[in-house]
Amino acid sequence: MGRVANLVLVRIAVAIAILSFAIGSLFAWSLAAERNASESLAIIVNVSNTLDSVSQDELRRIFLGERSHWANGRRITLVMMEPGRPERKALLHDVCQMNETDYSHRILHGLFTGELFVSPKTLASPMGVRKFVFNVPGAIGYVRAVDVDETVKVLRVDGRLPEAKDYPLHIEQRTMK
Repeated sequence: MGRVANLVLVRIAVAIAILSFAIGSLFAWSLAAERNASESLAIIVNVSNTLDSVSQDELRRIFLGERSHWANGRRITLVMMEPGRPERKALLHDVCQMNETDYSHRILHGLFTGELFVSPKTLASPMGVRKFVFNVPGAIGYVRAVDVDETVKVLRVDGRLPEAKDYPLHIEQRTMK
């Protein structure tokens, strides 16, 4: 009877191991799918900038040109990705709460009325945005969190860094059909 009991225990252990692996794989797949559904958008500034954190409301005022200087008096220089980029769409939607057309009209109106003195610098690539922010002490821009490197400083948004699960800025992924 001891040999049969051992065989049963081994089979139960194998079944538990297989079930544990299947559940773990399903959980990992679920997390990967969730991560792929949405990527974080990092707000970056020059490493010399003393600012560490910004609220979404402050960020909105900055990207709408309503705030033109940092606390140290240095002029804020906006750098945006070109229209149509998912990163730009995410910033306009999550931060500015408007679409591309509304944002363009707002910037043009501000330039025409004198409320804005300079339009945002527009660049085509994350590398270009990073280089610009690295070279311009008053610059602020955005890239995917995976495109950040040590040449720039990532700001906390509402106290959270991009890797936090409740970070507020995300780039929605388009699924291929």
